[in-house]
Amino acid sequence: MIYNFDKIIDRSNNYSAKHDEATKKFGRNDIIPLWIADMELQTAKPIVDAMIERANQGIFGYTSRPDRYFELVKEWQKKKNNWDTDVAYMSHATGVMPFMCHFMREFLGEGKKVIVQPPVYSEFFTAVEDWGGELVYNPLKIVDGDYYINFEDLEVKAKEEGAKFLIICNPHNPVGRVWTKEELTKVGQICLENNIMVISDEIHSDLVLWKNEHIPMASISEEFAKNTVSCISSTKTFNLAGLQVSTVVFPNLELKEKYEDVIGRLDSKRNNCFSLVSNMAALEHGEEWLEQLLIYIEGNIEYIINFCNENIPQIKPNKPDCTYLMWLDCKELGLEGDKLVDFFINEAKLGLNDGRSFGQGGEGYMRLNIACSRLLLEKAMNQLKEAISRI
Repeated sequence: MIYNFDKIIDRSNNYSAKHDEATKKFGRNDIIPLWIADMELQTAKPIVDAMIERANQGIFGYTSRPDRYFELVKEWQKKKNNWDTDVAYMSHATGVMPFMCHFMREFLGEGKKVIVQPPVYSEFFTAVEDWGGELVYNPLKIVDGDYYINFEDLEVKAKEEGAKFLIICNPHNPVGRVWTKEELTKVGQICLENNIMVISDEIHSDLVLWKNEHIPMASISEEFAKNTVSCISSTKTFNLAGLQVSTVVFPNLELKEKYEDVIGRLDSKRNNCFSLVSNMAALEHGEEWLEQLLIYIEGNIEYIINFCNENIPQIKPNKPDCTYLMWLDCKELGLEGDKLVDFFINEAKLGLNDGRSFGQGGEGYMRLNIACSRLLLEKAMNQLKEAISRI
């Protein structure tokens, strides 16, 4: 079927964090919220149908996970990423970040170190620090406007800092890079040589654009598979974040069993009834919707780039390899720190993510979520253009 992504959905009365928490986050309720990473677009019809069928039963008891559940994850990864996973190493998690918090609490240890690569998703920082860990920064470097891993710095930090884990965001949020096989191989080899386990957040991996190719870290070699914890999910792909469902692929059964003991003690081993049916429907019947979505997102990205080039050249948007998140270089506006954030909120009346929240390298940037109707983006960009004209 043909999906209409131009349709504007009123989310004001459905307890949407993106909308309902805007006043708390931005101090006003008359902004266009383009921040938190969920979509303003309806998900695939087979997913909705599966949830309606489940709701019509009228009984919402404890949910049993069938063998087919993880088999579908395995089939999806093979088809999309040519990754032969083993269902025996898979576990359920209520989300990538809840998993990381559980993992850090149980396996990091007080004062142990974790390497991160800013500017990067800020929840990585809190997942480490909230459980007594210490962050080691391996900042990305910019070459001709593109982001790359600083391998010279990584080699030094890996040897000298005594880190236990490295968290890699693959594909990267917020800069939108899809790391190449060569780049991932270098990271993986450095980690092996220094006894550092890799935690690979691959939640955006299905949203690869412009014919780029996602390479799962664990797919590169058997050595890497035995040293990588892979975090995958359908939630970003199919706009299911509120259903709290993801899959973790462990490097060995021992670590998996220790983790499952943790979530067993927390009584969070089961899917809820809707996360189970939605995830299975997405992986079995959602591909047609996804193919159309990616074309629409590419169109939105091109619209933003062309609009900025023609109307507000002071803002330089990136062209992400992946995701529906754009990284806006706003340094030529001449607004530093809080002044830039205040400008977007109170002059342009737009709710974006402050680049500083992503750590080192985020100053002067804003993160824009473009997973919405083109009409809404046009309204937002014209508000931004008018606000800049008044500076």
